[in-house]
Amino acid sequence: MNIIPTKIPDVLIIEPKVFGDSRGFFFEAFNARDFKQHTGVDAHFVQDNHSRSVKGVLRGLHYQVENTQGKLVRVVQGEIRDIAVDVRKRSPTFGQWVAVDLSADNRRQLWIPPGFAHGFAVMSESAEFLYKTTDYYNPSADRCIRWDDPELAIDWQLDAPPLLSEKDKLGVPFSKAQALP
Repeated sequence: MNIIPTKIPDVLIIEPKVFGDSRGFFFEAFNARDFKQHTGVDAHFVQDNHSRSVKGVLRGLHYQVENTQGKLVRVVQGEIRDIAVDVRKRSPTFGQWVAVDLSADNRRQLWIPPGFAHGFAVMSESAEFLYKTTDYYNPSADRCIRWDDPELAIDWQLDAPPLLSEKDKLGVPFSKAQALP
C-alpha cells in the first residue's frame, strides 16, 4: 500500500498494491493491521455504505456534529471528484479543503478523518461509491454545508449545474455552519 499525503495532513490518499495479469486483477481493499501500520490511524469501522449516482449528481457537503465519522472511501465503477472540508474549529487547516479524483481505474481510496465535511460529484456516466464509517449515521446530528459556498470556493470541475437532493439544496453557508471543536 502506498500512502500519499494531501495538503491537509490528516487526509490521506491510499493506493493499494494491485496484482494483475491477463485474467484480471486482485487487491486487498482493506486490512486493519496494514491500514494502521501505514497510516498511523487505528480506525474501527462500524458501517459500510454503497451508493450509485448518475453523471452530474453532487452529494454533500455532509458531516455530523455528534457521532462524528471517519470515512474510508473508494469508487468501484466510474469516476468522482471527492471533497473533504476541515470543520474542526481548533484545527490549523479549518475551512480548507482537499479534492481527489477517485475512480474504478485508479483504485485509489481516501481516508477522511472525523471532523470533516464530505461530498463528491460524479464525473462519469454513473458511479458506484463505497465507504466505511467509524460511527453510525445519526440523523439528528447531520449537517450540510452549501456545495457552492463562495468562502470555500471549491473547484468541483463541473461542466453543468449539478443534480442535488432537497437536503443539499438547503445546505448552509460555511460561515453559518456548526463547527466541531
